[in-house]
Amino acid sequence: MREVFLNPDFRRLWQDRDPFRAAFELTGESFRKVKSRHTFRVEIGGRGYFVKLHRGIGWAEYFKNLLQFKSPVTDAGQEYRALLHLRKHGVDTMTPAAYGCEGPIPPLRTSFLITDELTDCISLEDFCRDWTVRPPSFRVRRALIRKLGTMAGKMHRSGLNHRDCYICHFLLRKGTEESPDPELHVIDLHRAQIRAKVPWHYWVKDTAGLWFSAMDAGLSKHDIAYFLKAYFLQDLKTVFRRYGSFLKAVDKTARRLYRKDHRHDPPESTVFF
Repeated sequence: MREVFLNPDFRRLWQDRDPFRAAFELTGESFRKVKSRHTFRVEIGGRGYFVKLHRGIGWAEYFKNLLQFKSPVTDAGQEYRALLHLRKHGVDTMTPAAYGCEGPIPPLRTSFLITDELTDCISLEDFCRDWTVRPPSFRVRRALIRKLGTMAGKMHRSGLNHRDCYICHFLLRKGTEESPDPELHVIDLHRAQIRAKVPWHYWVKDTAGLWFSAMDAGLSKHDIAYFLKAYFLQDLKTVFRRYGSFLKAVDKTARRLYRKDHRHDPPESTVFF
């Protein structure tokens, strides 16, 4: 098994080279490095890129994940396909510039993914960090809530679940926060899964991740209601009637995540619905 995609710039750059060798010879500013995966930033031809190199997780890690009923991430193909899928369904994300995967045995595959750098961006987590003491304007707040709800709803309706769905993985382009349609990009999709329909467990987990990670942003009941309308594309009466059990499961899961992460209960003002 051997898959390779190169955009025109990388086809010219690597026209006389093996793309796997060329990718694994790249070096740059390291952002995350674990045993089988390295993420770093490089500049090529005056442009910034993010590179993820996967060296194969090995049999021990592969079976460990299976025994824990987890889906092992064996190569960069999972993220590459997620990027293409989201772009096809109108969800802004990263742009793949180069990708390669080779090897017939999943735990031993070698792969890489290079994406265009998203410049002048800030994570929603950082942007919302001081909202309780320095709240944004009503217009900015509502525009971001609507955009996040619309994106998350599109993503889940398309059959993709993120598995690390927190507001830190949504990047806001600086300078667009005052726009009625701010520019958001969802990132870090290496664990994403694509099916015809997102299973209940992963649907709850993703949505609870968003709610848990936004609990300290000082959101009101009206803000949550606005998010739900944007997410479901339905009026609140219909949402509560059709998805009441889902919303309860999301709230319960989010509160459990908050207690586990912070060692105390979430703020009393946080009510999901």
